[in-house]
Amino acid sequence: MTTLIIHAPYWKGKAGAPNSWETYFKTGVGKGYAIPKADISKLGPGSEVVLLRNDYKQRWAQGLLTNLICTGTIPQGMKKYDVYFSNQKQVPYCYKLPREKLSRQGVAVY
Repeated sequence: MTTLIIHAPYWKGKAGAPNSWETYFKTGVGKGYAIPKADISKLGPGSEVVLLRNDYKQRWAQGLLTNLICTGTIPQGMKKYDVYFSNQKQVPYCYKLPREKLSRQGVAVY
């Protein structure tokens, strides 16, 4: 099964802000993630989504991908997507991948 990891660091939005980890977890929508075209083809409804905060307030949640909605492009030409997921639950932080495995946009697909 394919897993999409999206990172929502503290600097992106403090708790309660529209771009915070807490808001993404509560609403089931991660906004504005640049995902390469090759990785988009691997993802489909039912893929696992990991919502990660890999900074001093480490948090980890898992859910199931329901939809990816294209919302534009970044200056380098890669498309940005809002990631919709459901059945999210917070689980103990267990990030096993090195921080460098995330792309510069805070995304990884495995």
